[in-house]
Amino acid sequence: MVEYIRKKIESSLHKRISYAQYMQLALYDEQYGYYMRNEEKIGRAGDFITTSNVSNVVAQLFAKIFVQLIEAEKIPPFICEIGGGTGRFARAVLEEWKRLSPETFASGTYFLIEVSPYHRQKQQEMLQMFAENVQLLERIDQLPSRFSGIVFSNELFDAFPVHVIEKENEQLYECFITFEQNGLTEQKIPLENEGIIGYLRERNISLNNGQRFEVPLAMKQFIFDLDQHLEKAVIFTVDYGYTDEEWKEPARKRGSLRGYYKHRLIDDLLFRPGEMDLTTHIQWDALRYYGEKVGWTYVDLWRQDQFLLKVGILHYFIEHHDPNPFSEQSRHNRAIRSLIMDGGIGASFQVMLQQKNVQIDSGDIFK
Repeated sequence: MVEYIRKKIESSLHKRISYAQYMQLALYDEQYGYYMRNEEKIGRAGDFITTSNVSNVVAQLFAKIFVQLIEAEKIPPFICEIGGGTGRFARAVLEEWKRLSPETFASGTYFLIEVSPYHRQKQQEMLQMFAENVQLLERIDQLPSRFSGIVFSNELFDAFPVHVIEKENEQLYECFITFEQNGLTEQKIPLENEGIIGYLRERNISLNNGQRFEVPLAMKQFIFDLDQHLEKAVIFTVDYGYTDEEWKEPARKRGSLRGYYKHRLIDDLLFRPGEMDLTTHIQWDALRYYGEKVGWTYVDLWRQDQFLLKVGILHYFIEHHDPNPFSEQSRHNRAIRSLIMDGGIGASFQVMLQQKNVQIDSGDIFK
């Protein structure tokens, strides 16, 4: 894929591409993009793991919340999961939904929006027993007009292309990718992109000298695009990220854009393009800000382990006396501990709740 990117660079006006363009090619190019490859990406055989793949209990807890919203808060029985991966989370939600509320399940529909052909095929295989209740889509504009229901995403925005800027000697630069004799390399150009300048201005963001920062223009646009299809919705976003105050901490001076290859964190973003995941911590205050711009009301933001405890994950422990550490019950309980213990995977994620034309509060979630 390096040769493919080189040709894209050489055919560009200034013989360089932005990090956002590089990520779009490396992740989403129809022929060479990482997410388009017909290979496992999530789990032991892939490059990374998500909390929804640790245990089905996460999906079961969210199903409990979804049913509560549908039954008690009269949210229409339609769920839209954006970026559904293999479909494992959807299957567990559907199984639990059918068990908890067969009446609303019978009249409901679960929409999965997934850009990856490989994952859409996996979803079709995973969810074939729920074919009457599931619709597999490629884009958000394929949703029914003025969708009303529940919108859910898990690790969606962290995979969106971002622009990268840096401040040196009181001057803002945008970082680009170019090609030199030894291969792909980075090049810094004084900032000219009006979209980036506008983002910094409207978000009131200033950088210190030596600070590197990712600008999520694609996330901003996606919020505006998604809103065009929403009439009445409760919106759950699960991801890892920082607030504006957290971004200012010295430990984050060099930004968060990294690669993941075979479960290893890769600092070299130009290493094996198309063969590794590229990801960045999302800006929670940006998601809240642009959500409010389009009319979404912010409800709350929780650390995921604390959220799961509030929802009642401790009730999902299985009492058993099997000394075998590899038994199904032991693995189940071990997975729950990993989601709620200090320093576990659940502590690295957050859950944001927003709503449009709906009036719920945190108490409605944790009943």
